[in-house]
Amino acid sequence: MMEIANPIYDVVFKYLMEDNKVAKIILSTLTDLDIIDLEFLPQELSHFKDDDDKKFSKRYTVFNLSIYRLDFSARIRDKNDQEKVIIIEVQKSKFTNESMRFRKYLGKQYMNETLFEWAEDHAKNTLKSGIPILPIYFLGESFSEFRNYPVIHITRSVKDRYSLEVLSPKTKFIDSLFHEGIIINIPALRKSRRDELEVLLSIFDQENRAENHHIMNVKEIDFPEKFRPIIRRLKSATQEQEVRDIMIIEDDFLSELQDYENRIVDERKLREEAQMKQQEAQMKQQEAQMKQMVAIKFLLEVGVSKEDIATKLNISLSDLDSLLKE
Repeated sequence: MMEIANPIYDVVFKYLMEDNKVAKIILSTLTDLDIIDLEFLPQELSHFKDDDDKKFSKRYTVFNLSIYRLDFSARIRDKNDQEKVIIIEVQKSKFTNESMRFRKYLGKQYMNETLFEWAEDHAKNTLKSGIPILPIYFLGESFSEFRNYPVIHITRSVKDRYSLEVLSPKTKFIDSLFHEGIIINIPALRKSRRDELEVLLSIFDQENRAENHHIMNVKEIDFPEKFRPIIRRLKSATQEQEVRDIMIIEDDFLSELQDYENRIVDERKLREEAQMKQQEAQMKQQEAQMKQMVAIKFLLEVGVSKEDIATKLNISLSDLDSLLKE
C-alpha cells in the first residue's frame, strides 16, 4: 500500500492541480477533450510572501478555500481536428449548499471582458465572442437525488420549439452564452471502477482513508501508468510540512463552521418554537374573546342588563360597550 495525501482537503487539491502535467491528465480524462495546452488564469486569492504573514496566510487561505476554485485556459482539438480555446473552471466544495457562491464565481467569468476571442459571423464580419466556459464541480456531500451516480454530465441541447428537432449546427453566439457542466459526486464513488475515469476518481474515495483522515491508502498498481504521476504527486504532498499543517487548520475551520451552523439551526428551532407558542396563545385569546362575545349576546337577548353583565364578567361598562361595537 502507498500513503497519499487526501485530495478532499482543499490544500491537497490545490497542491495537486498546481502541477501542470497532473492537471492536464485529470482534466483531459474528466472532460474527454484532447487538451493540447493548459495554463492557469490569474486568481483573485491573495498570496502572502512575508514570513510574518505565514500563520495568517494559512488561516486566510483555508477560510477562502471552503470553495476552492481554479480557472484554466485550455487549447483543445475538437472532433473535426480544429483547435479552439475554452475556459475550464474547477470549483470544489465539501458542501452542496453553496450553489449561490458557485453561481457568483461563474458569473464573474462571464463578466471578465478579457476572456474573449475574435470570430467571424455568417457574413464574414469580425466580432468579439465570449470564450466558452466548462464548469466542473467537485462535491464532498452527496445529492440525495443522485446518491448512486459518481459523475453527472449536464449537456446542452438546441431544439426547434415546435418540432423538437435537435439543431446540430454550433454557433459562437450559443457557445459563448450557454454552457455544459460536470459534477463529481464524491460520496457516490464505488469500490468497483467501471472505466478509467472512475479509476482516476478513486483517489477521492473516502473509504480509502487511513485512521488519520489526512492520509489515503492506495495501491499504485491499481492505476494505469498514465495516472501514476497523479499518485506520486499526492504521495509527495504527504512530505510537505505546510500541506500537513494546513490540513489540520482545515479540520479546525470545518469543525468551527459545523458548530456555527448547528448553533444557527438550534436558534432557528427556538425561534420557531417561540413563534408557535405565541401563535397558540393568540389563538387561545381569540377563542376566549369569541366565547365571551357569545355569552354577552346571549345574556342581552334574555334580558340581562349591561350593568349585571359587566358585573358577572368583571369588566367595566365602557369595556363592555367597546366589545359590543367590535
